Amino acid sequence: MKEILLQNGDENYKNISELLEKIPTPPWRKYKHKNDEEKNENIINYIPTSDELDILKAAIYLRRPLLVTGKPGLGKSALAKSLVKELGLGELLHWQITTETILKDALYSYDAIGRLQDIQLAEKDKNISTKIESYLKLQALGTAFASEEKPKVLLIDELDKSDVDLPNNLLHIFEEGYFEIPELKRLTGVKTKKIRTLDNERVEIENGKVTCTHFPIVIMTSNGERDFPAAFKRRCLHIELHSPDKDELVKIVKSNLGIDIKVEDALLELFVEERTKVKENLSTDQLLNAIYLRNKGIIKEQDLKSLKSNALLKTIFKPLVD
Repeated sequence: MKEILLQNGDENYKNISELLEKIPTPPWRKYKHKNDEEKNENIINYIPTSDELDILKAAIYLRRPLLVTGKPGLGKSALAKSLVKELGLGELLHWQITTETILKDALYSYDAIGRLQDIQLAEKDKNISTKIESYLKLQALGTAFASEEKPKVLLIDELDKSDVDLPNNLLHIFEEGYFEIPELKRLTGVKTKKIRTLDNERVEIENGKVTCTHFPIVIMTSNGERDFPAAFKRRCLHIELHSPDKDELVKIVKSNLGIDIKVEDALLELFVEERTKVKENLSTDQLLNAIYLRNKGIIKEQDLKSLKSNALLKTIFKPLVD
């Protein structure tokens, strides 16, 4: 087993450390760390069409949320991440939706237990601060609303997984343009508090009310697992992503891997053929995985003759939905 793992074409590596050092991480599998100069967002570069750009521009002009739908792996989330990079709008605010998500999760958090513990400790140590603002933090949507200098980009990912009430609750916040923090609202005395945001800034909150100055660029994604209320859809602009054709895939490969392939490329043709067979249930990153492995000598040209007889290709091109 060791010999096979450490062998790549004509190269034979001494150990796994040498292999990992000489085989670079795929661009979309790099993680961004605090001190990195290059901002690798661990995403696949997305190349929007001119029609998609027009709709995105309209959403920005109208201050309306953008609902992006389509099958998994088409680049819905990557659209938001690419937008942040292109427009230089700072860090992307990302709110991942699950079946248990509620609206408050995206507005703010309050560490009540931590404060209670510190109050008990402060009885013995007077240097411990128990001011309530030290235990409050604005979350993704709250941070986006509180931005005073320029609009933030907020990605609300996989909204279709949410509770049935969440879309309408979101709609109310978007229409009203503010929300309240009850823990601050009921305070007496000083009415202005400085609260931390998700991007580690501090903003002044007056009378416990967070008011939106610059409506954020909101991109919501959905895999189409369920529909949304008509009132919600009416207040959004909508983009439905479709599977990229061969020409678009060639551009995506070039953008992500720096590798030039032709539309007649055997691996590209195999991917498109298999994608058609499984009713578009193959994602773009599956093609990138295959191209990358071929470029590193793991996949050979003879492997492309039959998908059924090659276990590696069969695994890489496994449909997203059986």
